[in-house]
Amino acid sequence: MLVQSPSLEIADQWQTIDPNPITKKYVQDLIKKATSDNDAVNEIVALFPSDGERIAFGTAGLRSSMTPGPLGMNDLTVLQTAQGLAKYCLKQHQPSTKKLCAVVGYDHRCNPTLNISSLSFAVLTALVFAEAGIECVLLEGFVLTPLVPFAVKKLGAVCGVMVTASHNPKQDDGYKVYANDACQIRAPMDKDIADEILNNLQPWVDYEKVLAKRRQEYPNDPCLGLSQLETTQEMLNEYYKALVNSGLKTGQATLPQKEHSIQPPSFAYTAMHGIGHPFAKRVFENFGFAAFQAVPEQKDPDPTFPTVPFPNPEEKGALDLAKAFATKQGCDIVLANDPDADRLAIAEKDRSTGQWTVFHGDQIGTMLGLWIWEQIGCKSDKPVSMCVSTVSSKMLAEIGRREGFMVEETLTGFKWIGARSAELQNEGKRNLFGYEEAIGFACGDVIFDKDGVSAMAVLSELALYVYREKGLSLREHMQSLYDKYGEFVSHNGYYFMNDNSVVSTIMHRLRANGTYEMDVGPYEIESIRDLGEPGYDSTKADKQPTLPTSNSSPMMAIRFTNGCVIQLRPSGTEPKFKYYIEMKGQPGVARDVVQKDLQTMVDIVLDKLLEPEKNGLKQV
Repeated sequence: MLVQSPSLEIADQWQTIDPNPITKKYVQDLIKKATSDNDAVNEIVALFPSDGERIAFGTAGLRSSMTPGPLGMNDLTVLQTAQGLAKYCLKQHQPSTKKLCAVVGYDHRCNPTLNISSLSFAVLTALVFAEAGIECVLLEGFVLTPLVPFAVKKLGAVCGVMVTASHNPKQDDGYKVYANDACQIRAPMDKDIADEILNNLQPWVDYEKVLAKRRQEYPNDPCLGLSQLETTQEMLNEYYKALVNSGLKTGQATLPQKEHSIQPPSFAYTAMHGIGHPFAKRVFENFGFAAFQAVPEQKDPDPTFPTVPFPNPEEKGALDLAKAFATKQGCDIVLANDPDADRLAIAEKDRSTGQWTVFHGDQIGTMLGLWIWEQIGCKSDKPVSMCVSTVSSKMLAEIGRREGFMVEETLTGFKWIGARSAELQNEGKRNLFGYEEAIGFACGDVIFDKDGVSAMAVLSELALYVYREKGLSLREHMQSLYDKYGEFVSHNGYYFMNDNSVVSTIMHRLRANGTYEMDVGPYEIESIRDLGEPGYDSTKADKQPTLPTSNSSPMMAIRFTNGCVIQLRPSGTEPKFKYYIEMKGQPGVARDVVQKDLQTMVDIVLDKLLEPEKNGLKQV
C-alpha cells in the first residue's frame, strides 16, 4: 500500500500539469489502484522515482522510452525541455535586431496507446517557441534528420530540434538538439540548457487547453496548422542542390564502360522501416543513377519495426532480409539507412561465390574519405582537413599523411566531429569529410553532421567508378587500399551492462591509483591515454591529454608495442560498455595473419582488462 510516499506525491503533482489527457488519466488510474494493487505501486515507483530523478538532458538532447513520468519521453517532459531550450536561446540571442526562429522536424515514432509520438512532441515544441516569441519552422511530414541542421544553417535559426530515436528500439523516442551553428549541442551548452529546463518545469500556459482549441480549429490537420509545407519543400530543394553543387556529384554514373571494366553494380535499398526511402530515391535521381530496388517489407515508415528486433543496420542480422531480397533481384550492393536516415550501412555480394561482405564503418569511412580527397580535395585552393572520432580507425590519418591532407581526431560523437569540422572551416581550411566508426558520415561541407542520404549517393558513385574504371568490386577496391597503405584490422564490439556503476569500478581498477599498472598478459604496453577526469597521457611531458576530459563519458586508450590500440568507453545512450580494437599489420604480413594475431590478443586482453564475468558484462 502506497501511503505518504514521495513517489505518489510526485505522480499526483505530475498529472495535474500533464497536457496529454491519455497519459494524465493513466497516471490518475495508477494512483487509485495503488491503494490495493502492488503492481500499481511498483509501476508508480518506477515511473516517478522518490528522489526526483529526471530524464537526463545530455548527448545531443533526450532519449528514452515513451512512458509517463519524469524519466520517459512524453508530452510533459518535452514541453518542459522546449521551455528550457527556448529560454536558453533568448538569453543567448537577445537583444536581436531580427525575429528569432527555430527549426523542428520529426519522424514516425509513436505510442498509440498513450497518444504520444514524435509528431505530438514536435507540435508542442512549436507551441512553446511561439509562446516564447520565437518563430518556429515546423517541417511538414516525416523528414530525414540531416535536413534539420541544413535548415538551421540556411535560415540562420537559433536552434534546431529533430524528434527521433534514430536506431533505438521501437519503444523509444528522442529529442536531438542543434545549436545555431547547425552542429549538435555539446558542453557547456548542454549543462546550460539543462539548468534552464529545471528553472522552467511549470508550464507557462495551459497547453492542454491550447491543444484542444487548435484541434477544433484544424480538425483534419495533424500538425494543427503549425507546419510549413512551402518552406519544407524549399529546404529539400536547396539541400539536394547543395549536394550536387558541392562537387560530391562527379558524373561517374554516365561514363561509358571501359574494356577492362565489369558490369556496373545494381543496388538494393532498405529504409529499415524508417523515413529514408523518398529521400534516398530522390538523391539517386539527382545524381543521375539508375533506380535502386527497395526492400518492400522495409520500405515504408512503420514504428513497430516488424522485421528487425533492433532497427540498427549495424546489428547482427539486421541486413539479412535486404541481402535475401538483393540476391533474388540480382542486385550487387545493399544500401541501408537507419530509421532517421542519418547513418549508412553497406553490403556487397561476390558475383562468383555469392558470399556477402558487410563493410564496417571504418572501411566505409576510409573509402569515402579518400574518394572525396581525390575528387574534390586535391583540387582545393585551401588546405584540406577531415575529422574522425578517436575510436575510429587510424587508416584515414595514414592516407592523409601520405597524400597531403590533415586528419584530426575528436572525442566520440558527431557533436564533437561536427563542431571541430566547423571550427577548421572557419580557420581557413576546407573540411571535406567527417566520420565515426558507428557508420556515421558527413560528406563534403554542406552540413557538419552525419547524413546517410548524401553518404549513400557518394558511396554509390564510388562503386560505379571502381566497377567501371578499375574492373574491381568494392571489396577488391578496399583490399587495394590495404595493399597500398597497410593492413588495418579492427575488432569492435560491446558488452551489455546490467548496472552502469560497473563503469567506475572498471576504470578505477585500470587507473590503479594513478599508476596505470595493469595485467595484459604477454603483451607490452607502449602508452596510455585516459580521458576521464583529471586525465592522463603517458606520452605528454605534463601527462595531460590534449582532448577534453570528462567523468560522465570516460574513455581510455591503450597502445601496445605490437601496433595494436585498444580503446574502452561506456555508451552515452545505451547500457553498453564498448571496445574498439585495431592492429596495423607489419609490411608483407597477410591480412588473415594479422586477423588471427589480433583475435588471439583480443581474447586475452579483454578478459584481463574488463573481467566480464566478475563485472556482470554479457555479450549477446
